[in-house]
Amino acid sequence: MDSQLPDFIKALGGGVYAVDTGFHRPRFDAAYLMVQAGRAAFVDTGTNYSVPRLLEALSALGLDRSAVDYVIPTHVHLDHAGGVGLLMSELPLATALVHERGARHMVDPTALYMGATAVYGAQEMERSYGRLLPVPAERVQATHDDMTLDWYGRSLRFIDTPGHARHHHCLWDSATRGWFTGDTFGLSYRVFDTASGAWVMPTTTPVQFEPEALKHSIGRLVEADPQCVYLTHYSRIDQPRHHARRLLRLIDEMVEIGHTHAAKAAPERHEVYKAALRECLLADLRRHGVAPALIDDGTADDWLALDVELNAQGLAIWIDKQAQKSGSTAQG
Repeated sequence: MDSQLPDFIKALGGGVYAVDTGFHRPRFDAAYLMVQAGRAAFVDTGTNYSVPRLLEALSALGLDRSAVDYVIPTHVHLDHAGGVGLLMSELPLATALVHERGARHMVDPTALYMGATAVYGAQEMERSYGRLLPVPAERVQATHDDMTLDWYGRSLRFIDTPGHARHHHCLWDSATRGWFTGDTFGLSYRVFDTASGAWVMPTTTPVQFEPEALKHSIGRLVEADPQCVYLTHYSRIDQPRHHARRLLRLIDEMVEIGHTHAAKAAPERHEVYKAALRECLLADLRRHGVAPALIDDGTADDWLALDVELNAQGLAIWIDKQAQKSGSTAQG
């Protein structure tokens, strides 16, 4: 059956399937469908506009909608959880498993929607995300650190992984010895794969970037000696311990960029941050052996533009919070 799947579904082994949600561009945003003993669970959903693909994935695998036990957003950012409400309305027996800090936003997504609208604008929200639907409170279960479920003989473990967002958890799958990492283990676009394997970069997007917490979370993931990680952006990568070293180094480099230009005025600082982050990432792509043509012809810039923009915003917010803390300490 796997050989006959639609091209937006990829079998990854061990009953795990990556579903390209179609958000933004191909192979940019993944939802995952896990299948165990004829039952199913989704990890991350993409947006409302992704839901038809997720339902089609069930059909392609011969699964009824009533076979889905869980919908598990790694965190409540809309490219991961924007479609949870709509998807849950199509799955009569599913429970949404959400980080304890994010669960209320699934029950009442008003604040989540308004916050995103303040960043993107109403027109972009409608175009990219659509209206967020609430999930009935009785169908939402909050997770906590080290919570474990026995899912038909498959152990699923949740750990709290702040650093990208305080409402972020990662999910351990015992069957494949892999973590579903959302954005905690960074981003990896397949266009940058080389003979050396995948390339990963951290994300410092607004508004809860915390570098030390993020490094600690990455350390917890690696401690489990995983065989793989399942990234929302994008898909499975192997040898996580190897990739963790790059992530930790790049986090430190990004923090240094933040401190170096912290004193500049806000409008200028944002442009300086973007330029410095761009150069940092392009230099690392070169070290990774990415073909010079991909850098010279603008392909790399095209793929990284959104991340550079958002990372610069998140870095600035973190720097300003540090300055506020220092000011408060000095006054105290």
